[in-house]
Amino acid sequence: MNLLSINNLAKIGREKPLFTGVTFGIQEGEKAALIGRNGTGKSTLLNTIAGVLQPDEGSVVINKEAGVSFLPQNPAYNSEDTIRAHIFKNNSPKLQVIREYEEICEELGKNQSAGGIQKRYEEIMLKMEKMDLWNYEQQISSILTTLGIWNMSRKMGTLSGGMIKKVALAQVLVEDTKLLLLDEPTNHLDITTITWLQNYLHDTKRSVLMVTHDRYFLDAVCNNIYELARNKLKLYVGNYSQYLEKKEIEAEIEANTERRIESVLRFEREWLLRGPCARGTKIKARIQRDQQLINREKFQADKGFTFDVKGKRLGGKVLELHNISKNYPKGYVKDGETKSYPTVIKDFSYKFTKGQKIGIFGDNGSGKSTFLNIVTGNLKPDSGTIDVGLNTKFGYYTQNPVFKDTSLTVLEYIKETAEHMKLNAGGNEVSATKFLEEFGFEGKIQHSPVSTLSGGEKKRLYLVRLLLENPNFLILDEPTNDFDIFTMNILEQFLIGYEGCLLLVSHDRYFMDKTVDSLFILEDDGNISGFVGKCSEYIELREEMKKEAAREEKESPKSDNSNGNSNSSSGQANSSPSSSSPAKKQKLSFKEQKEFETLDAEIPKLEAEQKELEEQMSSSDYALVQKAGERYKEIEKLLEEKYPRWEELAERA
Repeated sequence: MNLLSINNLAKIGREKPLFTGVTFGIQEGEKAALIGRNGTGKSTLLNTIAGVLQPDEGSVVINKEAGVSFLPQNPAYNSEDTIRAHIFKNNSPKLQVIREYEEICEELGKNQSAGGIQKRYEEIMLKMEKMDLWNYEQQISSILTTLGIWNMSRKMGTLSGGMIKKVALAQVLVEDTKLLLLDEPTNHLDITTITWLQNYLHDTKRSVLMVTHDRYFLDAVCNNIYELARNKLKLYVGNYSQYLEKKEIEAEIEANTERRIESVLRFEREWLLRGPCARGTKIKARIQRDQQLINREKFQADKGFTFDVKGKRLGGKVLELHNISKNYPKGYVKDGETKSYPTVIKDFSYKFTKGQKIGIFGDNGSGKSTFLNIVTGNLKPDSGTIDVGLNTKFGYYTQNPVFKDTSLTVLEYIKETAEHMKLNAGGNEVSATKFLEEFGFEGKIQHSPVSTLSGGEKKRLYLVRLLLENPNFLILDEPTNDFDIFTMNILEQFLIGYEGCLLLVSHDRYFMDKTVDSLFILEDDGNISGFVGKCSEYIELREEMKKEAAREEKESPKSDNSNGNSNSSSGQANSSPSSSSPAKKQKLSFKEQKEFETLDAEIPKLEAEQKELEEQMSSSDYALVQKAGERYKEIEKLLEEKYPRWEELAERA
């Protein structure tokens, strides 16, 4: 079934058309990505499809039976709305019933003796049963729990940027629609949540059209890649790796074609210079063909832009951390939840040496930015000392850079640091203007005041200037949020050849894999452990350890667990530098307690029905056997869904 039909779509940008003649469709079950350089109009195209912007030409038709959910790059919200109100904004009858159910459960959890509340609870339970919403409600609960959204009464205006993105993502995922439009869904999410979202989108039957620069994400989720370039949209069937292979073959064919055309034109130009008489029909046609070839749009291969910096030589002492510790303030609250582990860093010591490239791994709120601020001296530790080498020059890219004078133009801001940039060891240089172009600042924008730039453009400009300052110890806190894939490749190549030290925080696993060779793992209890290897290897190891721990817990007798004698599994987890400390289990809410009781009653009934069906399936009545077999499969599928949820709730009951 076709869910989305786009015909001859066009949109004009600030200086020129962003895209013209865009025609394509999205089929049921299709997972597609929209890629292209910054400024080509990817977000504009998504906003136009979603109906936020009106096209200058063409039409967008969305199947009425499908419905569409849109996650913009910067989600809009009412600061006075609660998380619940924001997530359940959709007018879908199903979501409205589930919202009412959630609200009643919360009220009952606070005061079960409130007048009329029990009657309302019984009525909503009947509604849920009648509309067959229990499985849907379980899916919603699972999404909210995975995203760490617990306090649904919290107001949107009190949330951090990362939490707002999670709530906006939850709103899109819980909606009862068949088409998802996602603009940079991984921005501001930690690696753990990104991995979960990747698996969710891979497994869902819903169709997806998204913009993202996360290359692992593209490979794992997408079966089609749409490239927006030169104002046109082109389809490449396959994931991102297959797209790259096809682009390489395509570039080779176009280059060969270009050489053949140039070879023909050398002869034709000489003929034209001789001034042939254009009276004959054949001669006129030949001249017209030659003019068309001369004025053709010439093939332009992607240029390989590489550069390096020659920073001050690092001395024998680079940076030493001696027993540093940092704690959250007493009663610290983040996103409406009191932190279970107030310690950010506990008694950490480390000596950096020349050329080390270390990534920092931890969930949102684990203290990654706090650690970087302590290292650079912007934040004092509660205890311990930091010893910086005499020759060490930090280059610190923060998530929210500060500009002293925003009245300067983009070019003036860069020229304050350097007029030219050295590209490589061979001594080749490029002007500040050209260097800016390679990072997406083209045309009039170079002469625009910094104050007129978007938040993302300011961050990219700040990074360009930082690199021009030639630091020998780079500290980068989420540098990739506002880069396209092509620009990220430039930064990757620079960091691979960088001879100084690097500390990197990034949610982009591919970027981390390419640029760092070891990790600092920030644990929940404030300990920082080490892992030698790539980020993807650590994630795989962690998943294996979780599965192993689950197997051991399942196999070990309950009496051992109750007596606290699970020595082997807990000892391994605590001693391993690559395991995260287990979070304190949250008690069941009133709603979850009711769900647990319902499952506890339902599962035995379904198991008993299965046994009865097994007897019927041995009957000589073919029609009875067939009917029993179909019902048996239905129950089997239901139990597959209910068993894991019951086990999850039973562990916390």
